[in-house]
Amino acid sequence: MRCPFCGAHDTRVLDSRLANEGDQVRRRRECNVCKERFTTFEVAELTMPRVIKRGGVREPFDEKKLRSGMLKALEKRPVEGDAIEAAVNRIKKDLMVLGEREISAQELGEKVMKELSGLDHVAFVRFASVYRSFQDVSEFTQMIADLQKTS
Repeated sequence: MRCPFCGAHDTRVLDSRLANEGDQVRRRRECNVCKERFTTFEVAELTMPRVIKRGGVREPFDEKKLRSGMLKALEKRPVEGDAIEAAVNRIKKDLMVLGEREISAQELGEKVMKELSGLDHVAFVRFASVYRSFQDVSEFTQMIADLQKTS
């Protein structure tokens, strides 16, 4: 591992720990040349499935797009950033466990709605109203009634 301070290739690991619910390895390192300390994170690189959009277009899974959609729904809601990151990681883990090469955007949206319903009901309703594109108020009120029954 190259030192980010002086660029030397001679560093040593001082401490290794699991991080992010065991999905990462956090390593505390020290440069043998300049003696600066820094932290690195090691993550397994796994291939995510491609997303099949409603129009049939296939595109690579985009974690940034997933996170931004969730953040938009959670805007100005009292949900901690760690809870959002944990939800994103659970969705990614679910996708990897499926082992599929492709997933429909509809399935992915359902996973997002499931996570949002556990985080914040208002965010869930915001996301669902856009995602499901309700045609009239009765569909919207039915979804809210269903949400109240499960709460």
